[in-house]
Amino acid sequence: MFFIIGIVTVIGCVLGGYVAMGGKLFVLWQPFEVVIIGGAAIGAFIVGNPKSVLTRTFGAMGKLLKGPKYSKEAYLELLSLQYSIFKLAKSKGMLALEAHVENPHESDLFQKFPILHGDHHALEFLCDYLRMMILGSENPFEMESLMDEEIDTRHAEEMQIAGAIQAMADATPALGIVAAVLGVIKTMGSITEPPEVLGKLIGGALVGTFLGVLLAYGFFGPMASSLKQTYDAEIKYLQCIKVGLLAHMQGNAPAVSVEFARKALLEDVRPTFYEVEEASENAPSIA
Repeated sequence: MFFIIGIVTVIGCVLGGYVAMGGKLFVLWQPFEVVIIGGAAIGAFIVGNPKSVLTRTFGAMGKLLKGPKYSKEAYLELLSLQYSIFKLAKSKGMLALEAHVENPHESDLFQKFPILHGDHHALEFLCDYLRMMILGSENPFEMESLMDEEIDTRHAEEMQIAGAIQAMADATPALGIVAAVLGVIKTMGSITEPPEVLGKLIGGALVGTFLGVLLAYGFFGPMASSLKQTYDAEIKYLQCIKVGLLAHMQGNAPAVSVEFARKALLEDVRPTFYEVEEASENAPSIA
């Protein structure tokens, strides 16, 4: 919603201010300038990025409208799940988790926590490290190093999309100049025309520069920034899992391990201590 509000504000203020100064909107209608700038930008985007980034970019566009996918309720569920896991591991040992970890999609444990259960990457991340703990990994420092490497790799893959859009934003003003230069070349071919005709041709050429700058700083740049902030926020979900697991490996009580994990969250989605306590007490029992 805020993305749409921002787009409407940019367009409304730019065009509204232009009209308020006495400008005529039809002068800005230069479809071939749009073809030159837009086509060159898309072509450069395709040339400059691998297939994996290109395909994931289309899927990422939905994030601009929805924002980060993890809400406060999602983190509250995750913390409750971690409490249940740590409580079971403390009371019955890590081997009690083996059946759930080996087949997580059919596990009655994870099915009771639908948000995590439906998140393939997060579920796989959690189960992989629980499996390593079941197999006997006891060094929290080695485990932390491995978790950080995986989280950084995951985050870097996502940031490729934001980086690709930012690169397009950086290039668009120059492509606007290309369109403007082509317009000037066309104008020079009509140098014998009267001033009113030349004025229209020169104005049309300058629209290319206007469009290039507007697209770069009014649309593509903010889009890249929004995606970056969204990916930064979403990676906290894996970091929350990491902190909880490491706290458990260091021998803390389930409630303490969960509190460690809660402290890793951003303030706008962080449940309070008492909300987590209540959710943990009411969490589905795990056999």
